[in-house]
Amino acid sequence: MSDLIKHEVIPKCGSFEVRFPDGGPSRYFFWEDISGRRLRPDLVDSETALELAKALAQAERDRLMGDDPNGD
Repeated sequence: MSDLIKHEVIPKCGSFEVRFPDGGPSRYFFWEDISGRRLRPDLVDSETALELAKALAQAERDRLMGDDPNGD
C-alpha cells in the first residue's frame, strides 16, 4: 500500500509525501500554515495538503485492489 509521510523541518511549513509500493516516484504535497510566507501559488495549508495526500493514497490503494474494496 502507499505510504504517507509528513515532513516538517521548519515549524508550520513542510510537505506530505505519498510513496508508491511499485517504486514509482513519490508525490509531494507542499504546505505552509503562515499565509504571509507562502511564496508559491501552489502552497496550501497543512489541512488541505493532508486531505489531498490522503485522497491520492486512497485512490492508489483502490487502483491496486481493483473495484472491489474487499479484494474479491
